[in-house]
Amino acid sequence: NTYLFVYDLMQFCGHSWIFTNMIIRFMSFGKDSLADTFYSIGLVMRLCQLLSVLEILHILIGIDKSRFFPRFLQITERIIVLFVVINSQEEVQGKYIVCVLFFLWNLLDVVRYTYNMLARTGIYYLPLTWLNFSLCILLYPLSVLAKAFAIYVSLPYFETFGTYSIKLPLPFAFSIYFPYVLKMYLLVLFIGKYLIF
Repeated sequence: NTYLFVYDLMQFCGHSWIFTNMIIRFMSFGKDSLADTFYSIGLVMRLCQLLSVLEILHILIGIDKSRFFPRFLQITERIIVLFVVINSQEEVQGKYIVCVLFFLWNLLDVVRYTYNMLARTGIYYLPLTWLNFSLCILLYPLSVLAKAFAIYVSLPYFETFGTYSIKLPLPFAFSIYFPYVLKMYLLVLFIGKYLIF
């Protein structure tokens, strides 16, 4: 329980830093701050998301009693969108949708990790419990739409630059056109939204 508390505390600190940084930058620079969100907080965001992979391990070894499949889907979706789509295309990193997506993810995570920390110490603060579950119901579908829009915005860049597309010469004559993979992933993303709840 102490380990999970420390894990939740680390995630809370990371996501709080990101969330606070985003708000302060927006209040200081207005709309101009939206375009360089990824450049100012991207490293910490990537670290927090990589660290979240441990949550799958926590469930598998039995120290966390959360349901595996919804958690696995949520973490996998974020890793794919953050690392495969946003991180790999510099042109996408400056889009407003990245700021919206990071705002939604971090708002959800600040509340979730606060709730988890308190729950691990046996404290159940009713307004926080309500906020945790209400925000999830409200913001998770919005975050799925934001992820889908980020993928949609990235498609022209994947088409132009051929990132992750593979074309093998004969005798294999095998090719993978990555924009098609992303379009199929959009379907999986929306199906996954219903499986998480």
